[in-house]
Amino acid sequence: MVSWLLPFAAFVAIVAVIEGTKISSGGMCHPSDLKGLTSFRANVRVDTSGRLAKWTGIKCCEWEGISCDNSTGRVIEIRLPGFISTSDSPYQSQMKGLLSPYITLLRSLEVIDLGGLMDLSGAIPSSIGFDLPNLRKLYLCSNRITGQIPNSIGKLLKLEELVLFENRLSGTIPPSLGNLENLSSLLLYSNQLSGKLPNSLANLTSLVHIDIHGNYLAGDIPENVGRLQNLKELDLSNNLLSGKIPTSISNLTAISTLYLDANNLEGPIPNSLHEMPSLGFLRLQNNRLSGNIPPAFGNIASLQRVSLANNKLTGAIPPSIGYLSALTELYLDGNLLSGHIPRSIGHLSGLLVLNISYNAIQGQLPREMSSLQNLQILDLSFNRLNLSSIPTWFSQLSSLSKIYMAGCGIKGKFPRLLWMMPSLVQELDLSANHITGGLPSWLGSLTQLYLLNLSRNSLVSGIPETFASLSTLAILDLHSNKLTGSIECVLRSPTYIDLSDNRFSDGTEMIGLGAECGIRYLNLSNNSLEGRLPDSIASCILMKSFDVSSNELGFNLPVGLASISSLETLKLQRNRLTGNIPKDYLKLRKLRVLDLSDNLLVGEIPAGEPLSDFPESSFSGNKGLCGKPLPPCRF
Repeated sequence: MVSWLLPFAAFVAIVAVIEGTKISSGGMCHPSDLKGLTSFRANVRVDTSGRLAKWTGIKCCEWEGISCDNSTGRVIEIRLPGFISTSDSPYQSQMKGLLSPYITLLRSLEVIDLGGLMDLSGAIPSSIGFDLPNLRKLYLCSNRITGQIPNSIGKLLKLEELVLFENRLSGTIPPSLGNLENLSSLLLYSNQLSGKLPNSLANLTSLVHIDIHGNYLAGDIPENVGRLQNLKELDLSNNLLSGKIPTSISNLTAISTLYLDANNLEGPIPNSLHEMPSLGFLRLQNNRLSGNIPPAFGNIASLQRVSLANNKLTGAIPPSIGYLSALTELYLDGNLLSGHIPRSIGHLSGLLVLNISYNAIQGQLPREMSSLQNLQILDLSFNRLNLSSIPTWFSQLSSLSKIYMAGCGIKGKFPRLLWMMPSLVQELDLSANHITGGLPSWLGSLTQLYLLNLSRNSLVSGIPETFASLSTLAILDLHSNKLTGSIECVLRSPTYIDLSDNRFSDGTEMIGLGAECGIRYLNLSNNSLEGRLPDSIASCILMKSFDVSSNELGFNLPVGLASISSLETLKLQRNRLTGNIPKDYLKLRKLRVLDLSDNLLVGEIPAGEPLSDFPESSFSGNKGLCGKPLPPCRF
């Protein structure tokens, strides 16, 4: 049953074509084409682009958005991107009547392209394969098409491109697609398709591009996938696929892009992957793959970007990795890899990103890594390196700007060689190490610093005043150290600040006093902060989480907090806050976490949401407080 809305019915009217005589020249319109285009124009109710107003005369092949076959002069393509906005259901009852006069006139149509045109709703007609036998390209992408892909689509034997991505299609991929021997592109990604990949897809030996990522496909990848000899791109990522990677996949000798990430694939990486001479981009991350990285992995000479992250891979990084001369990005993080970093890694002169974090890599860093002159991002975090200190040759890495060495066993004072880096450090994570002493004042000279994470060390002293110069700093994490003094100089530019579990005693009166407070996350809990929370905090209108619990703050609750409509988490427990809870706190409609317990608050809790939605524990430990959810007031 036909269920298209009016815009698609009108669109079909545009391309209504009757088999007829050859048009000689000059873009003159065949009478049946002119009739169909005129009918379309008459049925369009809104055209904000004004393009259809220019459809005048009889030279329709010259009209904007219309293309004709050079040989026959017949209309073969319509491209009118984004010129109609559809409404929802008002025209649905008219659809069948509008479509039926044109369905027999479309047998010579070669192209329908609706990609990005309209926001279509409805389903693909089940008769599409019988009515449009000459269709070459079907573009219905980025709409709101629902229902299933009809089985009759397998009748479109001339179809070359099937582009249905970013819709709401459900059900299974029909096995009849295996009849489309001329199909070169199959793009079904970002829908709600389920079931298994049909074995019949292996019959589509003309396929060059397959992209079905972002669906709910389950089951195994068919073993016969290796028959698709012309395939250059295969993306099955972000589905529910299971089983092993089929060994026949190495028969795809033309393939350059293989994305199987974010599934439930198990078993080893096929040893035969090195037989894929054109493979440039490989993503297998976020699966359950096990076993070793194949010893001959480095023989895939064309590899440029590789991610094997977040699997269960074991063993050592194979020395053959150094043969990947074209490699620019390598992600091996989140596995169970052991052994040493191979010296051959220094041969990867084009490497930009190296991430081997969260493994069990041991030993020292090979000096050969100093040859990685193009390396921009290095993540060695949480291995068993026990470096003691950062190697001096780090200062030779002329392009390195993002350094992640959390949990690497670094000891002693803050490594001074980071000051001598030839590149401008943008992100620095040395958390969970054994760094002692104070924060050096020269950190304020790293003027390009965006992220600084020194949490979980043994740092003492205060925050240097030079930190006020870090105008690009957005993320500052110094929690779980022994830092003292004032926090004033770091409350201006960062959006994420975590100074919890230290010994800070001053600076809260500066919260929100900057010209523009961009703080979104502020955690000052478990310190020795005194004084009051200022009403100027109201200028931090973007803040989502505020935690100053377990300090020595006093005075009344700031009314200004009620102005932060984005606030989702508010933790003020275990302080010396006094007075009533302001009624304006009822304006905090997005609040999901609240804890005001163990203070000196008094009076009745303001009645109403969201305060009444929180448990008794959010208000307990305030002897003078009453009202829901605490016991009723008696005054």
